[in-house]
Amino acid sequence: MSEQATIYATCSECGSTNLVRDIEMGESVCGDCGLVIQEDIINRGAEWKAFTPKEKMSKARAGAPTRYSYHDKGLSTVIRVDRDAFGRLLSPKVRRQMWRLRTWQIRTRVHTSQSRNLSQAMSELQRLSEKLYIPSSVQEMAAVIYRKALKKRLVRGRNIASIVAGSLYAACRFTRIPRTLKEIAEVSPRPQKEVSRAYRLIVRTLKMKMPIDTPMDYVTKIAEKAGVSSEIEGLAIKIIQDAKKKHVAMGKDPSGIAAAALYVASKLKKQKITQSQLAKAANLTEVTIRNRKRDIMKKLNLNFSQREQYE
Repeated sequence: MSEQATIYATCSECGSTNLVRDIEMGESVCGDCGLVIQEDIINRGAEWKAFTPKEKMSKARAGAPTRYSYHDKGLSTVIRVDRDAFGRLLSPKVRRQMWRLRTWQIRTRVHTSQSRNLSQAMSELQRLSEKLYIPSSVQEMAAVIYRKALKKRLVRGRNIASIVAGSLYAACRFTRIPRTLKEIAEVSPRPQKEVSRAYRLIVRTLKMKMPIDTPMDYVTKIAEKAGVSSEIEGLAIKIIQDAKKKHVAMGKDPSGIAAAALYVASKLKKQKITQSQLAKAANLTEVTIRNRKRDIMKKLNLNFSQREQYE
């Protein structure tokens, strides 16, 4: 804590710590007795005023924040080749000159093998994220994981797309985004076995401690895809909580447990939801749901004619 902050931590009149700082007036006032403790405080904010978000963006003089999901972190300049700064069309001579400048500018940006690697990898990461509707924060984490893998030379001798898919799956696991390895492999050009191998290599080399997926993480996702009501979803969560106490989910696919719990809940509520609907929503087979349903009903001593336990 700075010396100034230590001096003005309490009010000198009443000893209160309820200090209110008025940035516009440049004063620090006691919220209890009203004593002006400090005045002429330096305002370190912008010297201009803006009343709408659009006006604020137009007056801002700083650029966009750096993003790891861009191969150059968004720091490079983009040369426009068709119009000038005022939106007017360029003449053919100037346009050809701009094309040449842009070509050389792109060459200088990716003149090293690492830059070319990052350019290809970040394009693939952007494609996967758009296909799977991955949030930008998770995409940024995946980009950081890939950059660390590149620094550890994990990409050497391996396919870039598989390392990118493995990094994205690691980011989803770390942030508890319900995306399975099978879903990521389906939109990746590499097979699931190769993506799984890349993921294990990344986690082992970077010494990442991944949280364990639970069926609770997949209930909402499967319920939304299958068109299940919130009443059944709430009952399925109760069933999963009871199944967890009986250790039903140990060593089992969490999405399979979640889908089976939704099926059991729908039967208890006497609502028609087929196993094929849930299997399609969870990207599983109907056999898996039947097996998990059998385990849940056996451990919890359930049958569809007795509903009192979850009423």
